[in-house]
Amino acid sequence: QVQLVESGGGLVQAGGSLSLSCTASTRTFANYVMAWFRQAPGKEPEFVATITWSGGDGGTIYADSVKARFTISRDNAKNTVYLQMNSLKPEDTAVYYCAAAKFLTTMPGEYKDWGQGTQVTVSS
Repeated sequence: QVQLVESGGGLVQAGGSLSLSCTASTRTFANYVMAWFRQAPGKEPEFVATITWSGGDGGTIYADSVKARFTISRDNAKNTVYLQMNSLKPEDTAVYYCAAAKFLTTMPGEYKDWGQGTQVTVSS
């Protein structure tokens, strides 16, 4: 089991930026595909972005709603995955979770380890 801890959420105005971090407590971080999901009140968890161990060509997938605005990256030496969020919109408001899986997928049910979440609020 992988323990995941997110940080970096907060309140920002529309058009602004935030950077989220997620640190994993495992010696085999590089073996995991990492992803970000989000959940708004009353809605199902929504896939945001995912990254393979290297993040190289074809190693990242983004939801259409965040493509060209959000960037996922990872530093395997620091056991950390990041989500840089630019041009934020009020509809990006949600609790953001990082999650770990053994293969590349956008399906939340395939991710067995989740963090506690961090709130992102975008005001209009």
